[in-house]
Amino acid sequence: SQIFVAPGNGGTAQGLDKVSNVPIAVDDFPGLVEFAEEMNINLIVPGPELPLVKGVTDYFKKSIPNIHVFGPSKDAARLEGSKTFAKDFMVRFSIPTARHKNFSNYEEARQHIDEVQYEIVIKASGLAAGKGVILPASKSEAQDALKRVMVGREFAEAGDEVVIEEYLRGDELSFLTFCDGYTIRSLPAAQDHKQLNDGDCGPNTGGMGAYAPAPLATPELVEEIHRTVLQPTIDAMRKSEAHPFVGLLFTGLMITEDGPRVLEYNVRFGDPETQTLLPLMSMDTDLAEIMMACTEGRLDGIQLKTTSSSSVTVVAAAGGYPETYRKGDTININQDHTLIEEDHIFHAGTALTKGSFKTAGGRVIAATSTADSLTAALTRAYNIMESIDWSGKHYRKDIAHRALKAATPSQQTGLKSGMTYAEVGVSISAGNELVERIKAHVKSTARPGASGDLGGFGGVFDLANAGYKEVPYLVTGTDGVGTKLQIAQATNTHDTIGIDLVAMNVNDLIVQGAKPLFFTDVFSCSRLDVSIAEDVIKGVCRGCKEAQCALIGGETAEMPDFFLSGRYDVVGACTGAIARDKKLLPDTNAMKEGDILLGLASDGCHSNGFSLIRKIIEKATLAYTDRAPWNQNQTVGQSLLTPTRIYVKPVLRLLENGLVKGMAHITGGGLWENVPRMLPRSLAAELDAALWQCPAVLKWLKQAGRVNDHEFAQTFNTGLGMILVVDQSMADEALRQLLGSGERVSRIGHLVQRRVEGCLVRNMNYWNVP
Repeated sequence: SQIFVAPGNGGTAQGLDKVSNVPIAVDDFPGLVEFAEEMNINLIVPGPELPLVKGVTDYFKKSIPNIHVFGPSKDAARLEGSKTFAKDFMVRFSIPTARHKNFSNYEEARQHIDEVQYEIVIKASGLAAGKGVILPASKSEAQDALKRVMVGREFAEAGDEVVIEEYLRGDELSFLTFCDGYTIRSLPAAQDHKQLNDGDCGPNTGGMGAYAPAPLATPELVEEIHRTVLQPTIDAMRKSEAHPFVGLLFTGLMITEDGPRVLEYNVRFGDPETQTLLPLMSMDTDLAEIMMACTEGRLDGIQLKTTSSSSVTVVAAAGGYPETYRKGDTININQDHTLIEEDHIFHAGTALTKGSFKTAGGRVIAATSTADSLTAALTRAYNIMESIDWSGKHYRKDIAHRALKAATPSQQTGLKSGMTYAEVGVSISAGNELVERIKAHVKSTARPGASGDLGGFGGVFDLANAGYKEVPYLVTGTDGVGTKLQIAQATNTHDTIGIDLVAMNVNDLIVQGAKPLFFTDVFSCSRLDVSIAEDVIKGVCRGCKEAQCALIGGETAEMPDFFLSGRYDVVGACTGAIARDKKLLPDTNAMKEGDILLGLASDGCHSNGFSLIRKIIEKATLAYTDRAPWNQNQTVGQSLLTPTRIYVKPVLRLLENGLVKGMAHITGGGLWENVPRMLPRSLAAELDAALWQCPAVLKWLKQAGRVNDHEFAQTFNTGLGMILVVDQSMADEALRQLLGSGERVSRIGHLVQRRVEGCLVRNMNYWNVP
């Protein structure tokens, strides 16, 4: 067998056994195919990202159908070729990543930088030779960088679109994962050093060194990353994108306090991690066999074995890198330095000219060594690097500094140190910070009976101060938001979920005639992200003010071993009161045949049916960032996250005037289950679907999901958030008052004698009219 490298470098030009350079450019697809046919090549391994993104795999398979190509298709390579595609992909399939927005308009991007309240990273969407990521230290630096990229076209068409994302703090990890479209096999996790200078200072580069396995990558963390990032990525590319990923997926992650977050995907072997990791493969693991298995869809039958050694790579760059750098400097190698079997010198930007090695690229040489310990491998790698020299050579002197710093004296001596709550993922300080941040928001919900202060062991409500001279009836309820949360978390939109939480509780109280008094909540999560929790609680406070109740207490629970990384849940409870001289609803004794049913319009999906909604959206291959087919002025995510309407104020007015006999809040179970709950056994509600407007979003979901009429009315609110029973003689006055309160309300039916079902709906075909 023979290995041909096109176009190759000085290292592969040395005439090594079975390795030859071929002077064909990486984007000369016809030339590459012609050579492959001539030499009867049976395995192609595209190295750089450029030919993969341009479609070299597709070109070879079309030209030579039986050839094996270890690399993704052009469509699958968009994971690296377009950062905007990759970000939208991650959001669409709930793969944890940083908050971000994509821009193709400079003015919109400039305004976003002015408005955003967190540190940012600016990324050119296209391929920029590893230089397209900018870490501005201030907003002025960010604006300058944005102008260089989008107006000055510093990265040409690669910067026509940019991603502006939240700057994440933590430690980076890199995973190199072999994929056959179904099965994945990963090498040990590595940690590289992106910035040019010691101490992680200076401009970003393609990587100045790496080491593996990274101590940070515990078995539990590796399992979590495979479960929440790597396997979902491969599954989504095959199932939903219809572009199975075959090849090497290189995933860069930041391990934050809230768990792993994807920084970027690469779709090929990347350096310096590859130079670090391949020497760790065991002698009985054949790299070529693994790559062939990937191309033939049989990776599940292959074992990827690695040694227990540590590996370190140190990269040396040409003077001036990563900006304009020098070329043509002679590389001098100390022939007296002896390499052992575990030592490797990898050529990158080198050329063999008249028997001498010359610099020919930005990153020139990588020195790698493996050993039984990290410190031993590190020493050998630096010894190799010091034996190689050229004018302007630059390399970092602190590779693996994070791992060495993490090796505490107790770890070095093998003694066990005392454990802390923070070490297992629970941050007391983050909880305290959240309390400080939300105090003003909570205070804004104060009302007679509650001060709106936080800090006690329990919330206090004074009924007498709230105006109740007699002890009233107390009504309490508890509810959550359900899987609508998954859309909020997928789109990083958390400021409306709290409104939903309040609405689901207070609407349930009001149907019994109770005036909401106070609210409590529980926010449970894997690790506390203070900004996200603050957004949720701000929404709760907005809902409480709308419902005229006080937020008097809450609980924040961090459960890192219970929740998936980045996930949270919210639960609320509300208590209301009914004065002794008022009736508890429903007043079934007062209901009679002919009573009028009034329907208060919903604001869309509200908070029910989202398990089905998400499945319909997935089947329709829509991203939450796509324009909504039912409303081009909103994205899918924005529309679906429209908060549940709170009906407290307009309904309380009717109750005070004695106009209502009963009410039903249309939530889970839809019309069929909620309407009969307010009626006596002798009466049924007869509704006419032609008399109210079904929202466009619900009609679209019904059509796209091919949901039948009965299922639709059982799962969704059909456009009705609340249904009221009023006496026929009072219907006009109730309508007038509700319309005066700004509600969209319609006469939707009346009460009839019950035969079998408690709710009947005529003209359901109106839900199918566009």
